[in-house]
Amino acid sequence: MSIKMHELDQKVEEAIEAFTFRFRADKRDRNARSAVNEIDEHQIEQLKHRGIPNKGRAIQDIVNELVDDIFAYGVRTDHPRFFGFIPGPASRLSWLGDIMTSAYNIHAGSWANGPAASCIEQELIHWLCQQAGYGDSSGGLFVSGGSMANMTALIAARDKVLDERTLHLGVAYVSDQSHSSVMKGLRIIGIPSHRIRTVATDTSFRMDSLLLRTAIEQDLAAGLIPFAVIATAGTTNTGSIDPLRQIAAICQEYGIWMHVDGAYGASVMLSLKYRHLLDGIGQADSISWDGHKWLFQTYGCAMVLVKDKMDLIRSFHVRPEYLKDLESDHSHANAMDLGVELTRPARGLRLWLTLQGLGSLGMSEAIEHGFQLAAWAEDELRKKKYWEIVSPAQLAIVNFRYAPADLSEDERHELNQRISKSMIENGYAGVFTTELHGKKVLRICAIHPETTESDVRNTVRILNQYALEFHDAVKR
Repeated sequence: MSIKMHELDQKVEEAIEAFTFRFRADKRDRNARSAVNEIDEHQIEQLKHRGIPNKGRAIQDIVNELVDDIFAYGVRTDHPRFFGFIPGPASRLSWLGDIMTSAYNIHAGSWANGPAASCIEQELIHWLCQQAGYGDSSGGLFVSGGSMANMTALIAARDKVLDERTLHLGVAYVSDQSHSSVMKGLRIIGIPSHRIRTVATDTSFRMDSLLLRTAIEQDLAAGLIPFAVIATAGTTNTGSIDPLRQIAAICQEYGIWMHVDGAYGASVMLSLKYRHLLDGIGQADSISWDGHKWLFQTYGCAMVLVKDKMDLIRSFHVRPEYLKDLESDHSHANAMDLGVELTRPARGLRLWLTLQGLGSLGMSEAIEHGFQLAAWAEDELRKKKYWEIVSPAQLAIVNFRYAPADLSEDERHELNQRISKSMIENGYAGVFTTELHGKKVLRICAIHPETTESDVRNTVRILNQYALEFHDAVKR
């Protein structure tokens, strides 16, 4: 077996060199490739029947199949003209950090297993906490994504305010623009749907703080226990930022944990020009933040930050007999004592490498470019007839629809869906739909540092061409 493994290692070395060449070529040709490459059912059926061979195959053949038959399909979230959902424009720096971390395969659950990696992660968390305005008692953890970051923070909130006797009375507050992961996480940690209040948003899609106060007072009068308010810094649909200072004041008045879902928008804290938009975020008890969105990291790099690190330790610290040798003091807190995972990779090293390479100023400029891209898209839309700006450009997101007066709402709905579908089939750009106040709208989220002004303006021009073509067809 050892001889066989040695032979495989040699083949893997050769495959790594060949794959690296192909990957570099793919990156160079990225602009010429489709932003979305759909797979057909015949190809899916072929994949289903690959099976597992009795004897090992040639490594190079397997690598080629991965590249040609698997990685090639789906949405290319790192394409400069992929504007759907929240793109994932991972930088080469993050890619390098991810490869190196995987290559050395460090167990980063405890300080003892990976002291240097743990030190870097903790120091980076400390620096990120400083950007939020947190003090020396703050802390946090690198996790897999915004869903896990939100849930980790809400577990700490639950344990801070509620106990086993009062858990059934706990109430949490979200907005109608909150991310679905928040409600999912609340249910997972024992808060049923009938104890989750959805607060309406204003015309700018921000949580209405007056309605929030009313809901809290009604629940208190009913003998319930409000324990968490989840504000959003950069909603997925529109990039809206809830009134953080107003919400913080309400939470402080009633003794409620304030969590900010900043999975998308928290990155604006690193922008010198726009960080003022997140005024008040430092008053929150916890913040979620995705590195694999607007910090240009490969997937699986997110953070949860808390004002008081002990809140995480109280919720997650355990010490079975088989882990006693890994004990550490709280100044060198084990990552496993701050969150759900025991075994975990050193997710923060790729972000550390990226920030070392770019510097904070370089990261600031890359984030600010997204604001400009959305502004260019909105400017181009305003030059065209019949386009309605439903939510103006903010945090690199703009929502709009083709809405000529001679069409019914149902016809507008169908037409905008058709425009999106045609653009996706075209492959030039990834532009998808969402719904705002009952309207089917097109949405551009543009955060790729390599996306150009011509990319966004040409995307709008193509959307307009489809709109004119389909409008004429509807009227005929």
